[in-house]
Amino acid sequence: MLEELSIAGLGVIDGASAQFPPGFTALTGETGAGKTMIVTSLRLLAGGRADAGRVRSGAAKATVEGRFRVADPDQGPDGEVADLLESAGADLDDDGTVIAIRTVNADGRSRAHLGGRSVPVGTLGKLVSSVLTVHGQNDQLRLLRPDRQRVALDSFAGAKAVKALVAYRSARAEWLAILDELDELRANSRGLAQEADRLRFGIDEIAAVDPQPGEDYSLADTIRRLTDLESIRSAASGSHEIVAGESGSVIEGLGQMRSMLETAADDELKRLAGRVGETLTVVTDIGDELTAYLSALPTDADSLDQLLSRQGEVKSLIRKYAPDIDGVIDWRMQAQTRLEQIEDPQGSVEELERRATAAAEVVADAAATLHRIRAKAATTMAGKVSKELAGLAMGDSTLSVEVGLESADADDRLAIEVDGQRAHAGADGADRVEFALVPHKGARPLPIATSASGGELSRVMLALEVVLAEPTSGSVMVFDEVDAGVGGRAAVEIGRRLARLARAHQVIVVTHLPQVAAFADNHLVIGKSTSKGAVQTSTVRALERDERIAELARMLAGLGESDTGKAHAEELLTTAETEKGS
Repeated sequence: MLEELSIAGLGVIDGASAQFPPGFTALTGETGAGKTMIVTSLRLLAGGRADAGRVRSGAAKATVEGRFRVADPDQGPDGEVADLLESAGADLDDDGTVIAIRTVNADGRSRAHLGGRSVPVGTLGKLVSSVLTVHGQNDQLRLLRPDRQRVALDSFAGAKAVKALVAYRSARAEWLAILDELDELRANSRGLAQEADRLRFGIDEIAAVDPQPGEDYSLADTIRRLTDLESIRSAASGSHEIVAGESGSVIEGLGQMRSMLETAADDELKRLAGRVGETLTVVTDIGDELTAYLSALPTDADSLDQLLSRQGEVKSLIRKYAPDIDGVIDWRMQAQTRLEQIEDPQGSVEELERRATAAAEVVADAAATLHRIRAKAATTMAGKVSKELAGLAMGDSTLSVEVGLESADADDRLAIEVDGQRAHAGADGADRVEFALVPHKGARPLPIATSASGGELSRVMLALEVVLAEPTSGSVMVFDEVDAGVGGRAAVEIGRRLARLARAHQVIVVTHLPQVAAFADNHLVIGKSTSKGAVQTSTVRALERDERIAELARMLAGLGESDTGKAHAEELLTTAETEKGS
């Protein structure tokens, strides 16, 4: 609920504030006084486009501040509001209200604050829009669009339609993914064939060489040895002779040393014998390693040519596929996996076509379910709105809500079959929803986009809002001259409907009709004054009952000061109060 609104530097309003009690609040005032600035300010809080032209002449900025009740003080907010407040880090006041502020500088830059925190304009708009809906003449024009008519029907159909639409969209997304993959496969079939040939060539080339892990480094070491085989063999064999030769070797000498020290009659020498034993173990290991090394050396240098040839093959693979031979082996494994993917029957055109057909059937079933829900809801909705129209002085006019299938062209990529008919699977279903007016019984339904006048369109929108608002309560509904183009009995009926709507919602209406304003629970008047410099300033003021009578009399053909006008106004107000109380 909107509890308070403050405006500064916006249009003709230099500075004004107003409180909005529950129920039906009417905003009236002379033409040009700035009534629409109230609606503009609420649109700004709801995330509307910031227009520097709206900033009051001479002001540095325009500021709109609204206090919204979004929670029970004892329980706190829930649902979407709670999530938005938490994500924005906004603070909720102790009384369950939150302050939303939108500032527009004269240069067009805009800032938003929510609960004392600076937030993106989109975040502010989401929270305000979750509790407040503005209906202006532009919104009436949007009602002419088929997509908005579909949204209204889905809103009336409720949870069943929401669930069916979610299921349809999910099925359609999966179908589109398969179709995209199929299109890509068809378009890239030649490229994939060429890629497969390249992969096979590489795999076969590597397989022919059959490299082993680390072979490039081991080959380099072996070749380095072979280039100086004799000197390496001489160094290794000479060392081996010293360590483990048949006569005078280090091992033999260390063994004799250990024996002598162990038999000595001195503890210090016996201690040294242990260290000599450790040294003997190390030297013996060295001897064994030298023996193994000499055994592994080629008997001659003739094998060098073979090793150099092998190294050439390995280097050729490294140049083509990876920085080292281990990388070459990894490339081969990855290439094999990719080749299997390309040649996998699951990825073939035939398999994808089969999957696409199956997915299309799922989409068609989901579209059929959604179509039946909408068709059933359309009948009920049309009946309820028509009943409201009858009370809005539209004679025998009724609303027809037609739910048909969107036809598909012969080459439509997203064609499905719904209940035996070929239809286009759009983003929101396969349905075409159209609101039509039936002027009288037996007449042909005519689309409201071409047949409804401005006043009729206003009444259709109001009737829709009354019907759509039935299952819900607690939101703020703002109507900007919803009574445009109507008068007389129709105006009285609009007032009655708005008063009824206000039983479950907070309703704020900008109106120029006294018949509508008389049904309000609260009445605010937008006044204007002009200074010597011809600068207009508007104010917002709540009216007491006597002041309401004077304002209603002014609205009755400008009879504000006459006794006759006041009498007519008091009669109108008393009648409205009596009807609301009954």
